Amino acid sequence: MKPILDVCCGSRMFYFDKENPNVEYCDIRSETLKRPDKNSDRIIKVLPDTIADFRALPFEDNYFYQVIFDPPHLINVGDSSWLKAKYGQLNKETWQDDIKKGFKECWRVLKPNGTLIFKWNDTDIDLAKLKKLFPSEPIIGQKRPKNKDGVYSHWLVFMKIEVIE
Repeated sequence: MKPILDVCCGSRMFYFDKENPNVEYCDIRSETLKRPDKNSDRIIKVLPDTIADFRALPFEDNYFYQVIFDPPHLINVGDSSWLKAKYGQLNKETWQDDIKKGFKECWRVLKPNGTLIFKWNDTDIDLAKLKKLFPSEPIIGQKRPKNKDGVYSHWLVFMKIEVIE
């Protein structure tokens, strides 16, 4: 059993060890993509251990000690753009329901007293619009300064507190 689940691993961009044996890497796709411009040698590899939709995870309840949820952040991106290839795209009509289902699934597979790490980039959707979708209040968080495009990245940590009676 791997203790950590990453439900939207993509190309594992923020990992120090992209082959960490403690992480079950999960994504809705498996593919290798080359940047389409002829002067580029950029390649993105999305090669999860498990192919699954974050809205319907194929894992048992209360299974993982830690879940990482870094869903697609973009809704206003072209179908053939490199950004969509790298980060994925949320549906403009259903994104709120999709993120809510994602949180519900992450919470379901998380063990009591486990941690959920959530990463969000506010390119198209402000973090404030997601707060009503959270499974609980975050314990801690960090907002990275704006990048050159004026976008913030957010990291939030939640804990699935076990109620002891």
